[in-house]
Amino acid sequence: MLEGKLSENAAPTWSGKKVWSADFSDLKSEGQYTLEIPGLGKSYTFAVQNGVYKDLGRAGLKAFYFQRASTDIEKAYAGRWAREGGHPDDRVMVHASAASTSRPEGTLISSPKGWYDAGDYNKYIVNSGITMGTLLAAYERYPDYFGSLDLNIPESGDDLPDILNEVLYNLDWMLTMQDPGDGGVYHKLTTAAFEGMEIAPTGATSQRYVVQKSTAATLDFAAVVAQAARVFKPFSPENSAAYLKAAEKAWQWAGLNPQVHYRQNEINRKFDPDVQTGTYGDENLRDEWIWAASELYISTKNPTYWKEVEKGSAKYTLPSWPDVQWLGYYSLIRHGENLEHVPAEWLSGRKATLVAEAKRLRQEGARWSYLAPMGSSEQNFIWGSNSVASNQGILLLEAYHLSGDREFLQSAEDNLDYLLGRNATGYSYVTGFGSSSTQWPHHRLAASRPDLPPLPGFLAGGPNPGQQDGCEYPSDIPDESYTDAVCSYASNEIAINWNAPFAYLANAVNAIRSAN
Repeated sequence: MLEGKLSENAAPTWSGKKVWSADFSDLKSEGQYTLEIPGLGKSYTFAVQNGVYKDLGRAGLKAFYFQRASTDIEKAYAGRWAREGGHPDDRVMVHASAASTSRPEGTLISSPKGWYDAGDYNKYIVNSGITMGTLLAAYERYPDYFGSLDLNIPESGDDLPDILNEVLYNLDWMLTMQDPGDGGVYHKLTTAAFEGMEIAPTGATSQRYVVQKSTAATLDFAAVVAQAARVFKPFSPENSAAYLKAAEKAWQWAGLNPQVHYRQNEINRKFDPDVQTGTYGDENLRDEWIWAASELYISTKNPTYWKEVEKGSAKYTLPSWPDVQWLGYYSLIRHGENLEHVPAEWLSGRKATLVAEAKRLRQEGARWSYLAPMGSSEQNFIWGSNSVASNQGILLLEAYHLSGDREFLQSAEDNLDYLLGRNATGYSYVTGFGSSSTQWPHHRLAASRPDLPPLPGFLAGGPNPGQQDGCEYPSDIPDESYTDAVCSYASNEIAINWNAPFAYLANAVNAIRSAN
């Protein structure tokens, strides 16, 4: 038993409520514990142990297996969440907006595999872009850790690390989205409208289409496939060469088509059928050029790509699907010592910018009532706010690796703890983890099986005062604006681009802590 006094945090919450802290620093014995406050009661049971995030990190990655399209999810790997495969995607129709001379409207193509993007059953190149880039970066940063991490997926035990097997399942799909004739990449593979919320994959049989090629999709594709070329090279030089060829062909298409934006409303005015699914439209493409050029330069050492990188802004911006510039900079920093065309002053400048931003976050987080960088600004509470917390965690980890300052590591862990319940709602936003965790995510795979708990390891979107879905919320306070309801796509949907940085953060913290 450990006794002590609670201390009142000086900073209030966004709602003005008081928060009290309990210090467990003197607790060294592993075990299951509860916190008891006389007159108030006991807390949920919690664990104190080494490797406390190991199962969490593994589940965050295993979630991608559950999202696989075009295959049965087998009981040996999924337990009670086993299901029949849906969406073979072997007869995908070329939409009128995507028609070309070699592939006229109505042409049927095969585009299987890949991950369902979010709570729906469609597959989007732009969102796969940042997702794949984040997972590949995780492997590049911690190859020994991920090299031995067993996810219990069908490919476990082969020559590839499980994280790369999972990445490969989506990469195989992405490669089918490139037009072999000109190198351009279709923006998405989709039904015309979203399928019903409670329909299982086997019942979701509406015609699926590839729609207009876009510059954003093509550059995101180029970045991912160029990164994959170097990551997979030790395992398959032949595939690596094919990936690099595909990436450079995509770059060439983008050079000839530098401003082809995906504008769904305009497409629907011109072509039938109307497409009503997620747009992932992006009007500013400068960051996509920088990311693609960065990954191509690292993988080819061709100075032509470096010249494009030099045009990028030095300002730090947190990665998100419409802003991927710093994915490229992270890669350049990781590989900087082996890149002859990168001036030392450029590299040191980007490193200094990164550490300065991490230091600002750390300092502001220390002043927030829940002592996590995530809560430092109301502006962090947006659609998918939990991905902000996760991506901030990656930034703080990068600062830790550059500086050796363990306070950055602690701040990254603080954001992970925020996701797990040290927040104004008291929810763990990770399905299957915590005594009060998300139970009713906006997730068709879960909604189609209401007899089961939600599939584990998925990160819910998180507090969003925009409340765009029209559901009932208990509060409109920024950090309390969350409702655990299937209808809430604005706060309770899952998405691959949110799970990727969460999985990175949880596994990275575990990798560093276990190594030390």
